[in-house]
Amino acid sequence: MNSTTVRRVALAVAAAAALTGGVTACGSSDDSGDSDKAKGSGKGGLGVSPIAALRTIENTTDKADSAKVESETTMGSVMSMKAKGALGWADGLTGNMTITYTGGQMAETMRRAGTTSMEARYLPEAYYAKMGEQFAAQAGGKHWVKYAYDDLERIGGGSGAYMKDAMQNSTPHQSVKMLLASGDVKKVGEEKVRGVDTTHYSGTVNVAELAERSSGLSESQLADMKKQLEQAGITTETIDIWVNDENLLVKKTERGQMKTGRLSATAYYSDYGTEVSAEEPPADDTADFKDLMNQQPST
Repeated sequence: MNSTTVRRVALAVAAAAALTGGVTACGSSDDSGDSDKAKGSGKGGLGVSPIAALRTIENTTDKADSAKVESETTMGSVMSMKAKGALGWADGLTGNMTITYTGGQMAETMRRAGTTSMEARYLPEAYYAKMGEQFAAQAGGKHWVKYAYDDLERIGGGSGAYMKDAMQNSTPHQSVKMLLASGDVKKVGEEKVRGVDTTHYSGTVNVAELAERSSGLSESQLADMKKQLEQAGITTETIDIWVNDENLLVKKTERGQMKTGRLSATAYYSDYGTEVSAEEPPADDTADFKDLMNQQPST
């Protein structure tokens, strides 16, 4: 594996990391409501409009601070992956996830790097990915890659800023915010999810319009991001959420279409309030993403 492959793997991991908590977890609008931690102001599925219910659900899920997460994501022929771990969002995104690439171009890229599974750590200012031995052999013996969110924005322009926003906001209540911002949401009914009684809501969002309203990107960054979405063929997504009687998100799905095929993501959330801790990997075993991107290609 040469330095060009190292750079390609590092870039691919950065893109995939933004999708761990959700395909389009964009938007960092201020939270509304003032309910107590992990307690809503009313039952989300009973006798209230879908919009009013979602505002309660967003606030309650946000204030829960942490949860265990299981997710599966498919992006056409580009990537299929599974992720499992725990995330906290009380003071910036933190947590640990194990990510396994199961198909698509990304799995093949990772296979060439010596592994299809990696450990991921989220900290408020950076994301860390632990790679395999083959990658380390070409990265000065370092197994971890650090992705500082500000570096992603500087290096990637509009798409990098969008990636930064997504990675810092990959939390359960972001999908609720997306439905609220779309204005297109309906209550589907009552259903069981993994044995839990839930209320099911569904809606459709325009990805580019949503990002324009809620992500805080500049005009030039938005133009770059929209171009990326158009090239990928992503225009609208259908989002479904299932909420328990404590107004906490239990399940989320996102479905759409890309030029490379079907786009789908499913996530399950449980054990809200679980303890979450994540530490920076050892500095002498960590390569910096921006340094890898500045390396001269070699054969």
